Amino acid sequence: MISIVENNDKNKRILIVDDVPTNIDLLKEILSEYYQVQIAKSGALALDIISRTLPDLILLDIMMPDMNGFEVCKKIKSKPETADIPIIFLTAVNDAQIEQEGFALGCVDFITKPITPLTTLSRVATHLKLAADNLLNKKIIENRTRELDDALESAIGMLGEVSQLNDTDTGVHMWRMADYSAALAKAIGWDDDQVELLKLAAPLHDTGKVGIPHEILKSPNKLTDEQWDIMRQHTVIGHQILIKSEAPLFKLAAEVALGHHEKWDGSGYPFGLSGEEIPLSARIVSLADVFDALTMARPYKRNWSMEEALDYIRKGAYTHFDPMLVECFLSIEDELKKIQDKWSAVH
Repeated sequence: MISIVENNDKNKRILIVDDVPTNIDLLKEILSEYYQVQIAKSGALALDIISRTLPDLILLDIMMPDMNGFEVCKKIKSKPETADIPIIFLTAVNDAQIEQEGFALGCVDFITKPITPLTTLSRVATHLKLAADNLLNKKIIENRTRELDDALESAIGMLGEVSQLNDTDTGVHMWRMADYSAALAKAIGWDDDQVELLKLAAPLHDTGKVGIPHEILKSPNKLTDEQWDIMRQHTVIGHQILIKSEAPLFKLAAEVALGHHEKWDGSGYPFGLSGEEIPLSARIVSLADVFDALTMARPYKRNWSMEEALDYIRKGAYTHFDPMLVECFLSIEDELKKIQDKWSAVH
């Protein structure tokens, strides 16, 4: 039996949950030589122990008063911090339906009573090893995902910078505006994944400027009607570039690129959409972009104070901006100041 157990498993913590003292004594006798053993004589006590000290594996009796093993398992699996703890059910009944329900709830195995030492040690050692391998694999995946996320963010930054080579915007504007967009999206109830996606998509809103001639983008004079017609095409060009990818990020970025110059009253471009015809993502980025442009110093203008910029946004409700978004944006002034202060320190 000794060869079944890894040498370092003495550091592993096994929680035995059973209301029958003889079962507890037997399992403790089998396991205590090789593992740290904790005891809970009820489901409620087991949950209390788990909340304070996470076990590496749980041996859980199914038939218990007050709270049965299935109920305990369901509570454990419902919380992210405990969901990955392997659970082996203890049962005196060979029943396919019980096994099906147990596996559906997330258990990894069953040990059928009467309990035998070899079977118990073998099952426990196997699932501790599988859990350790699973944890290692998750860390590897998380690290690789983090590396990919960093690479993607860098690529987005570079693509955003390319779109501004002939423009007067700065990289600071690009990411600060993205933070404002994310703050507004979060304030209106978008979930964290959607918010993060918009934060990455927003800096690509002017991608189409790569297709606009230098002399128009940097013209020191007021643009002619013909030049403005060309300038307005950057929304369509950006959409054409970004929509070539099926990835959700770039599909969202394409949506934003096409619609961020549309206005609530229909006076924007390229299609003169109005109200909720304009995608919500584009309405959010439009507001954030204008707000940041107002508060940013340019060679031809001073930077507006936050109060002045917010007043402009307020007055733009129902004409330029979605009134619901305006109301929400004004309500997160403290968050906007934090974002502004963060990027001021970077700049």
